[in-house]
Amino acid sequence: MTDKQVPDVVVGRLPLYLRTLKQLQTEGRRVISSAQLAKLLHLNPAQIRKDLSMFGEFGRQGVGYTIPDLIAQLERILHVDRTWEMIVVGAGALGQALVNYPGFEINGFRIAAIYDNDPAKIGKPIGRFIVRDVQYMPEDVRSHGWRIGILAVPEAAAQAVAEQMVSAGIRAILCYAPTVLTLPGNVQVQYIDPIVHLQHMAFYLEETD
Repeated sequence: MTDKQVPDVVVGRLPLYLRTLKQLQTEGRRVISSAQLAKLLHLNPAQIRKDLSMFGEFGRQGVGYTIPDLIAQLERILHVDRTWEMIVVGAGALGQALVNYPGFEINGFRIAAIYDNDPAKIGKPIGRFIVRDVQYMPEDVRSHGWRIGILAVPEAAAQAVAEQMVSAGIRAILCYAPTVLTLPGNVQVQYIDPIVHLQHMAFYLEETD
C-alpha cells in the first residue's frame, strides 16, 4: 500500500506505537503482543494489527512482535530512520524552550536555525544558536533544502509567516500559534494548542472536583 492510500488517522497512531515501543525497550522488554500494546494505549488489539498490516507482516502469531525489529520498521515507515533538519520561527519564550528541548534530536529531528523579526532578539544567542533575521529565512531554507518548520509566533503573525515559510520551500509546519492556517494542500500542518487539550479535559471534570 502506498503512503497516499494509508488513512491519515492510521499514520497518526504510528508515532504512538513507536513511542511506547521505545519506552518498553528501555525497560528491557524484547517482545510484545498486540493485546499488550493495545492495553497500554487503550486501543483495540485488532486495530493495531490492522494498522500494522497496511505496511507488511511484522509479528508472529502466538509470539507477538519483536520490539527492536518493530521499532526499526516503524522508523522506516515514518521516515525517521534519518535525521531531519528543521527551523524555528519565533524567538520568544516558546521558541527558546523549543531550541533547548533535547527530545528532538534523539527522535530523528535537529533544529538547524531560529529566526525572529524583533531587533532586540536578532543576533542574540539561544543555546548553540544565534537568532537570525527572518528576512534571511527564505534564502537559508532554499540553500539548505530544509522542509520542516516550527511556527512559534503570535497568532496575528502566524498566517503571513507560514506563507513565507511555504514560499521558501517548507512543506511541513508544526504550529504553536492558536489559529488555523490556510495553506496549499501539499503542506502538512500539525497544531499544538494547550488550550484545546485543556478544554477537552475540562469537559470531563465535575464542577465539584
